Amino acid sequence: MKILVLNGSPKKKSDTMVLTNAFLRGIEKNGSHEIFVMNIFEMKISSCRGCFGCWQVKNKHCVIDDDQNQILDLYPEMDLIIWSFPLYCYGMPSHIKAVLDRTIPLNQMKMEIVDGRTRHLPMVDFSKIHTVVISGCGFPNYEHNFEGLSRQCDLCFGNLTKIFVPETPLLNIPEAKPVTEPKVLAFENAGEEYAKNFSLSPETIENLQSLMISKEDYIRNI
Repeated sequence: MKILVLNGSPKKKSDTMVLTNAFLRGIEKNGSHEIFVMNIFEMKISSCRGCFGCWQVKNKHCVIDDDQNQILDLYPEMDLIIWSFPLYCYGMPSHIKAVLDRTIPLNQMKMEIVDGRTRHLPMVDFSKIHTVVISGCGFPNYEHNFEGLSRQCDLCFGNLTKIFVPETPLLNIPEAKPVTEPKVLAFENAGEEYAKNFSLSPETIENLQSLMISKEDYIRNI
């Protein structure tokens, strides 16, 4: 399996990547895989200009000559793409949102209607690409925080598994190990489960998204 990890955290000690790395360890228990990790914050990726030059050239590249084209070259070849990032203002951080915006060279200007929804015709076979979105936040609850991001992911990705985790700052606090180590292990087990059939059970996702400590204790001590 070929796996592309898009790390959207600006921090070297990323809370979310602690969980993503555990997920990858679980995946690797089922065999050796080709894994590409791209640290987006360290790459030169400009915002989309909306020029649609890519739709004129039609070479699956952006006309802006920067690191985004490395991602566009890899993207269609992957079996699994993991988007890993912290929640910023109830959505993606701007630097990784730019990556998503600039995947339009992999589509055509021409449109089609599928199940009542109008979309651009793809230039690559997205049906074979599986997507996992792992996002952590500093709030002690899922509700009223991840709904916007969840809807965006539903619209943008196919073959999708979403994992949204509250209280992730605890993952880099040594004193919190009694509650964080079980969470990390749960992600490792989830990676092993995912590698078998490209999906996770509802029970597994519920466990991954559960609180590590109560809301009250978190608010009081964070």
